[in-house]
Amino acid sequence: MTKLKAILFDLHGTIAYLENPISEIEVSDYLFSKGYEISPQQLKATWFFVAMVDYPKYGHKSWHSYLSRIFWRLETKVNKETLDSIVKLFQSSSYHLYPDGIDAVINAKNNGFKTAIVTTIASFQFKKAIRPIRNYLDLIVTGYEARCDKSNPKIYKKTLELLGINPNEAVMIGDNVYVDIFLPKKLGIHAILLNRCKKNVECEQAEAVVSNLSQALEIAITYFA
Repeated sequence: MTKLKAILFDLHGTIAYLENPISEIEVSDYLFSKGYEISPQQLKATWFFVAMVDYPKYGHKSWHSYLSRIFWRLETKVNKETLDSIVKLFQSSSYHLYPDGIDAVINAKNNGFKTAIVTTIASFQFKKAIRPIRNYLDLIVTGYEARCDKSNPKIYKKTLELLGINPNEAVMIGDNVYVDIFLPKKLGIHAILLNRCKKNVECEQAEAVVSNLSQALEIAITYFA
């Protein structure tokens, strides 16, 4: 078996979680109160488009830029006061690291592995949250660095290229069966499925299904290394 050289981590739901997430209903209600008729489904659809298509192209670096793009897509020009209020609303919802996420990244690096985060999410949304582990990460690949969303295999190819390793020298750890397990496995990357909710989950493609990152790292170190 080829020796493992790198451990790749998903962000959302794997090493970090979003505290007090803002719903499209909440934003839509506020917009309606200001005279802008934008429905929750319109917001949800446009948000997804900007996240998966526009951010990989343009790499928005702030909530102002990101939300302005959403309203541009909606062909709605909101005034500065409204935009600033919505920005503050999203700033009140922030990413936080799971305790085992901190330990996993630090332990992976201390055990000699290259480490990376692979995510579609815009970096400005989680930049502050990962400060405690930033020095233990060799690489952060978002949709902008890869110029694609995470369901495109190019994001993994770009990550491997930047780390200077072959597919079978890396293991991906994440909580989404398709983008974190199926896709990397197709490329020859090892994969471990994180199932934090501890519901019965079967995934034949995964090398293992674990309930926390401590278990995932132990498997990576003992089995693959």
